[in-house]
Amino acid sequence: MRKENKVYIIGHKNPDTDSICSAIAYADIKNRTEKGTFVAKRAGQINEETEYVLKKFQMNAPGYMSDAGTQVKEIDIHEVAGVRGSISVKRAWETMRELNVVTLPITSKEDDLQGLITVSDIAKSYMDAYDSSVMSQARTQYRSIAETLDGTVIVGNEHGYFIKGRVVIGAFHPDTMENYIHEDDLVILGNRAEDQLCAIEMKASCIVVGLGAKVSKTIQKLAEDMSCVIISSPHDTYTIARLINQSIPIKYLMTKDNLITFHTSDKLEDIKEIMRSSRHRDYPIINRRGKYIGTISRRNLIGNRKKQVILVDHNEKSQAADNIEEANILEIIDHHRLGSLETMAPVLFRNQPVGCTATIMYQIYQERNLEIPQNIAGLLCAAIISDTLLFRSPTCTPADQAAAERLAERAGIGDIQRFAAEMFHAGSNLKDKSAEEIFYQDFKKFIMEDAVFGVGQISSMDGEELADIRSHLIPHLQSECGKHGIEMVFFMLTNIIDESTELLYYGDHAKELIETAFQVTAGDKSCMLSGIVSRKKQLIPAFMTALQQR
Repeated sequence: MRKENKVYIIGHKNPDTDSICSAIAYADIKNRTEKGTFVAKRAGQINEETEYVLKKFQMNAPGYMSDAGTQVKEIDIHEVAGVRGSISVKRAWETMRELNVVTLPITSKEDDLQGLITVSDIAKSYMDAYDSSVMSQARTQYRSIAETLDGTVIVGNEHGYFIKGRVVIGAFHPDTMENYIHEDDLVILGNRAEDQLCAIEMKASCIVVGLGAKVSKTIQKLAEDMSCVIISSPHDTYTIARLINQSIPIKYLMTKDNLITFHTSDKLEDIKEIMRSSRHRDYPIINRRGKYIGTISRRNLIGNRKKQVILVDHNEKSQAADNIEEANILEIIDHHRLGSLETMAPVLFRNQPVGCTATIMYQIYQERNLEIPQNIAGLLCAAIISDTLLFRSPTCTPADQAAAERLAERAGIGDIQRFAAEMFHAGSNLKDKSAEEIFYQDFKKFIMEDAVFGVGQISSMDGEELADIRSHLIPHLQSECGKHGIEMVFFMLTNIIDESTELLYYGDHAKELIETAFQVTAGDKSCMLSGIVSRKKQLIPAFMTALQQR
């Protein structure tokens, strides 16, 4: 099963409106101008502000992709159909040769995996074939015996089973045959009528007549009366004796305990470790519904394609999807400081000092002479308003405002101020959310010098909303400090109208860092910062300078 080569366009963890909308827009640009399939993804749960924007412009949220490591479902899976446990060893062997495989999965009609049979299992069954009662122990169907011997059932129920007795070759004189044949045995015979008659009278459950020998009507009638199955085969006695064990149903030989299976969601890095510690050639794959869909082998992992990704609105490893180092990063489109990501090969890296990645997307539409769809224009406009706090943030440039105004016109947004108020209200209306959900709504982790800290932010045009959020968050900061290696936590409660931020904090040296960075005296749990509204351009650069001075 050859997988389609997709490229995933994805923003940072705890995605904001810019991260989501820029991913959607860039996927549209790529799909309209380049070969391949480009899919927008998100690395976390969308917040209320973004949800409001998507709903307003009738767009679906991108699919969730928290891990950039390659999963089983993204590589080529060998679609070996499952077989029923009732088929014969001979049929299984023929199927293996036709498909050029050494392993066959045994499944139910509903595709539930029941076991596996391999070439080595079949070979072992021949080497251990000393028990003449193995066919009855395996409950071998008479129809299967006939098919294996290229014969037909001429008397008796072909759907019946050989369930008791041994397999015996009737090569004795009729006078002594009764000493060797027991009741319910399966007897392999030639064309001598007296031998056939003797075996039936000894209450054999089945006789196999070789070389296509005729069986008289009298003997057929006696066999019918005695409930003895008669199978006619064109082969000689030696060939019949050699082939007959191949009629055993494979469920008797299959391995059904301690099977090593993989799921479509499993990551290749984890699978490699398991494969190294086992000697199997093929491994069954189970989908999310618990059904068997195919197999993979070590060969599937050689030269497998890594996930191909394009990053938007971030370029730091700590903010990227998990295991981003396992992916093949093709491009980065961003407007933040240079971060810690490393790539195996050169990539297209477009980083511009503007207030929003959506502004760059607008420019790319213009550069490629593409008409911007009305709904995507609305998304990009909303992203710029969000990231620039309605053009009040120091990160905002004339290019951002000009782009937002043109996008608003294209999207049919008549009153930008009113639209911004509705959007910010949706983002700060957190009455039904827990403190933890509020905390991580827009939260980013930073590693600078020897310090690891996190900064969250909520922006609102309503001071009362911010006060209510404050009461929820202050008791919660302590429980978040220490998680994910974070030593200090900060949370920005930004008032868009007043262009100010109350900075909540917790952790050793957090107060000292604020006071050094902004030359202020911080309160017990928070500090008012007038004119500070941007995490990216005001807070983080000030923290960086202060940390370098320590």
